[in-house]
Amino acid sequence: MSAALSGAVDLSGLKARADAARQQPAGAPAGSGAPASGGGAAVIDVSEATFQAEVVERSMETLVVVDLWAEWCGPCKQLSPLLEKLAGEANGAWVLAKIDVDANPRISQLFGVQSIPTIVAIAGGQPVDAFSGALPEPQIRQWLNSLLDALRDKLPGISAAEQAGVADAGEEQEDPRFTEAEDALERGDFAAAEAAYERILDAEPANEQAKAALVQVKFAARASKVDPSAVPRAEAAPDDLDAQLAAADVEVAQQRVEDAFARLIAAVRRTSGEDRNRVREHLVGLFDLFDPADERVLKARRDLASALF
Repeated sequence: MSAALSGAVDLSGLKARADAARQQPAGAPAGSGAPASGGGAAVIDVSEATFQAEVVERSMETLVVVDLWAEWCGPCKQLSPLLEKLAGEANGAWVLAKIDVDANPRISQLFGVQSIPTIVAIAGGQPVDAFSGALPEPQIRQWLNSLLDALRDKLPGISAAEQAGVADAGEEQEDPRFTEAEDALERGDFAAAEAAYERILDAEPANEQAKAALVQVKFAARASKVDPSAVPRAEAAPDDLDAQLAAADVEVAQQRVEDAFARLIAAVRRTSGEDRNRVREHLVGLFDLFDPADERVLKARRDLASALF
């Protein structure tokens, strides 16, 4: 821990007081701080009575960042809103526990706080790092990220919250333009799907997702018009380029990718001039349907280079 904390801190020191507070009759004050918020809140107000449950016990599952502040503290009024914003952005990967030191002096004494604001990171029931003063946002983000990276494998709540946040972000960011195209594709309306992807590219020429989808749609539209009997016709007429190109499309559509690539590479070897260029362009177009790192594509590219040169 940094020098912001003066000596070792044993967070179990407040447990007896918290237990006693829970045993008070209904309606009696539980502690001098504001009541803690719901268990799933990103920002909670903590008192001496709720410290054990809201900070120590919660820190067994996820990172808890304690903000020790006071109403009269000017820097606190700058730092606290920033911490609240960052906690909200974290989607529960860490929790901000706000503690008014005037209302909860025992907690301040427990940490040996010498100045405020003081920020203490709690994990596994113990402090793991701290700083004092109103640091700039980039420095605080870096501090938080380093803590999350160090604790992610130790506190299951961090990874769970981050994974949930990614899933939620994916749902929130669903693009209606892509939905329109995908709906058209499901209806078998290739022309409408192609037009939808082209509109996306007109607005965003660098949209890689739309580019890849457009290639797939164009192939699906072309392959849907090819007679499956193109394969035996191509076998019977190896010099018929139209038959070879159509047969390759059928084979790709039937997941016989290596057969399609081998067919067109053989056609490249048998042809020259414009015919060879036509076959090569068709083959390269089929490559675009797959991940460039696909082993089938890598092998076919090597074979194509050998056939050409």
